[in-house]
Amino acid sequence: MPLTLEITNEQQITVTARPVTATGQPAALDGALIVTIQEGNDGGSTVVQDPATPNAVTLRSSDTPGSTTFVLKGDADLGAGVVEVADTVTLNVVGALAANLGLSAGSAEPKV
Repeated sequence: MPLTLEITNEQQITVTARPVTATGQPAALDGALIVTIQEGNDGGSTVVQDPATPNAVTLRSSDTPGSTTFVLKGDADLGAGVVEVADTVTLNVVGALAANLGLSAGSAEPKV
């Protein structure tokens, strides 16, 4: 099922695959997820994969707002063959909002 996510340009988000059979029962994948960029890449959103969690990827936002569509693929055939299952994640990156004004003052000086 396609997934659409929104994060700021200061965030990242982990996406986890929990494969199921046609009747909804848990299933396994042969190996780690494979991720490619299908469309966009708004200036640098990236994927980080940890070998310890082969069914999960972390999507890191770019520094600039925009959208990237990632394709996540897995191998459902637990043997020598490959039976591909795939889905998409659209990552919408928005600019982070100001949280405070960050005021500062100069040195005191005589009035003119």
